[in-house]
This record gives sequence, C-alpha cells and structure tokens, in this order.
Amino acid sequence: MPEPGREPADEYELGENRYGKSRIRLVTVRRDPKRHHLRDLTVAVALEGDFDDVHTRGDNAGVIATDTMKNTVYAFARDRLVGSPEAFGLELARHFAGYDACSRAFIDIEEHRWLRIPEDAGEAPDAFVRAGDLTRLAHVAVDKAGGVEVEAGVGELTVMKTTKSAFKGFDRDRFTTLPEVEDRLMATKLRATWGYRPELAAAASFEFDAAWDRARLALRQSLADHFSPSVQASIWIMSTAIMDAEPSIDWVRMVLPNLHHWQVDLAPFGLDNPGEVFVSTTEPHGLIDATVHRRGGARPPSG
Repeated sequence: MPEPGREPADEYELGENRYGKSRIRLVTVRRDPKRHHLRDLTVAVALEGDFDDVHTRGDNAGVIATDTMKNTVYAFARDRLVGSPEAFGLELARHFAGYDACSRAFIDIEEHRWLRIPEDAGEAPDAFVRAGDLTRLAHVAVDKAGGVEVEAGVGELTVMKTTKSAFKGFDRDRFTTLPEVEDRLMATKLRATWGYRPELAAAASFEFDAAWDRARLALRQSLADHFSPSVQASIWIMSTAIMDAEPSIDWVRMVLPNLHHWQVDLAPFGLDNPGEVFVSTTEPHGLIDATVHRRGGARPPSG
C-alpha cells in the first residue's frame, strides 16, 4: 500500500470519491411575540471535486474541513432557514459549490416534525409533541456551473391496509409454501422520494412546501383507495397518482419492505379465526424497490 505523501504510481489511480459531514443536528426556535416556531433537522453535507492530492500526496490545501461544513450549517440557519428544507439545502449547496476545489455539492436533509400541543383555548404557542408519522426528506445537488437537482420525499411512513390487498397467481415450485390469498393485511414502512423538474426547482418562485403537500396527500389517498394485487402494483399506482397530482415531478422512487402479518391458527384451541388475530413479523421481510418516471422526462440518478 502506498505511504501517505507518496507520488502516485503508474499502476494506481484514484477513483470516484466524495467527503463531508453527516448527522448534523439542528434545532431552531423563531420567537414571535405570541407564537414560537420550531424546526428540527438532521443535515448531511458531501462534496466532490479536485481532492486528488489529499488522497495521493497528503496535501490538504483546498480541503474544506468537515467542521467548517457543520459550522456553516449552523450559521446559515440563523437567518436562512425560514422556508422549505429544499430551499435551505439549495442555499447551502450553492455556497459549498462556490469553493475553488469543489465541483459539486450535495445536501441531504431530514426534517422531524413537531406538532403543537392542544389546549382548551387552542394550540399551545410554545409547547410541542414530536410527530411520529413520517420524516420529510430533501436532497439537493448543485454543480460548479449552477446546475441543480432537487429531490423530496417521505421516510419512515408506517402504513397498513386491512383489506383491499391480495397476492395470488405467482410462480410456484417445490420450495413454495406460501398460500395464495384473496384478502390480506398489507403493511409497510415506506420510503418515497421524487425528483422535480430542474428548471422549476432552480427558480426562486418554486413553492416546495406546496408541492410536497400535494405529493404527500396523493400518496396517502391512493394508498387508502386502491385495490392492491401486489406491492409492486401498489408502487405503480401510488407513484402515478403522485405525478398526476404534481406536474413538477418527473419521477418517483419507492422502497417498500413487506411487513408480514400472519393469521394465527386458533384451531388447536377450539377457536375459529375469521381474519381477526394476527402475528406481526419484521424479519425476514420482502423488499420491493421500483422507480416510475414520465416518458421523456428526467431520470433519477442511479444507486
């Protein structure tokens, strides 16, 4: 193995690489006279660029310290975290892409939601409870030329359908023991991400919050309404519903673990079980991952 600072040899070359700061925890409280506004984010920064010498020669010139990245996130939050997480991510990514050695900057944001505690007189102005329904996701990439990619989504969204889900007609061989079912419980902890049209996402007037709300509502409504012959079919149905509801979205990717609920056999106890008692399992589970995109539209990055 080459020693640090050794001249690159003909038989070696540096491949793709990036570095940054992950899991930057950030909470802000905007203190209006009558109402406080709470934000809770986890931010990650990653940079690509001309960083060969730090790897191959041990030369740190041009390297932006990851501690600097963390401090920049906090400094920008002082007066720039006033809108959507996507807009905040664009501010950060454009800043880091401006460094001489950086060719592309990536910002990933998870926003953890807090809800106001209800009181007799209405919602509390300064007391909150953590919402456990989902995490809002944002991913931003900005390159040296000003090119922009913006993705959004939801994560950790646990949902269940207690009917309108089946699985039958699948291939069978000598290792198949799974029975076909006309009506089953379907449960998952889904992650759905989508990509906005770059020319819209780069515009200062684009309303990320409104677009995210429309996409999330379409996801929830389509989940509740449709009959699911398989998790794969559900991904198609929900993804197309999201794009129908929000024309600015070019593609949707969904990752759905199939969290099984097996009906318990109560016959040994002299009892029937008309689809009322189940055992919940999380491992092992099926995992379905698919992307749906508009014909002729932008494609998501691979990976």
